[in-house]
Amino acid sequence: MDRPTLPTPSYSHLSQYKDVYEPAEDSFLLMDALEKEKEFLQQLRPLICLEIGSGSGAVITFVASLLHSPAFYWATDVNPSACICTKKTLAQNGVTRFDVTAADLVSPMRQCLQGKVDLLIFNPPYVVTPSEEVGLGGITATWAGGKLGREVTDKLLPYVPHLLSESGVFYLIVLPENQPVNGPPNKELCIKYFSIKNFERTQHLMMTSAVFWMKEV
Repeated sequence: MDRPTLPTPSYSHLSQYKDVYEPAEDSFLLMDALEKEKEFLQQLRPLICLEIGSGSGAVITFVASLLHSPAFYWATDVNPSACICTKKTLAQNGVTRFDVTAADLVSPMRQCLQGKVDLLIFNPPYVVTPSEEVGLGGITATWAGGKLGREVTDKLLPYVPHLLSESGVFYLIVLPENQPVNGPPNKELCIKYFSIKNFERTQHLMMTSAVFWMKEV
């Protein structure tokens, strides 16, 4: 798979951190999908960009280089080492307006970010595994998705409509095994498959491997 044409952010310090997910094919898929949306995202002029599960920080840093805007970049990760690594990646690549929070998804910020997130990004643990492997910690936490590979994603989705601003958008990595919605936009199917309200599926990116939602207004 081709990498994005924009330079991948430097994360040479990653080897210092144990159990932090190294950017892999899914990371570059997500960056490529975001780059294909560059014109749309620049016209969106996001003020708050949030990545959940930032790992190395490569994706949120890539977004900052893509937008060249005065946005504030916020990242979360359940792994404290990943949070430190993300901070270093952002700073090392010249991003100055950012915060990184050690959190399970968005638990501590749900209230303060309600209705304010213009760009939300999540590359979740999506591999189909036994449910007991979900949340074990360590590197396993970066890929173990439980039943249908969707247990962590399904935990987040009910909060997404409340986080997004009126023009907010949400990018999510999924696999066919996660049973993403196929076919034309259909809000009922989105609700059925993802337990998510007030959303309309508007676009497929990269053969259902990266999906995009825009908030229904």
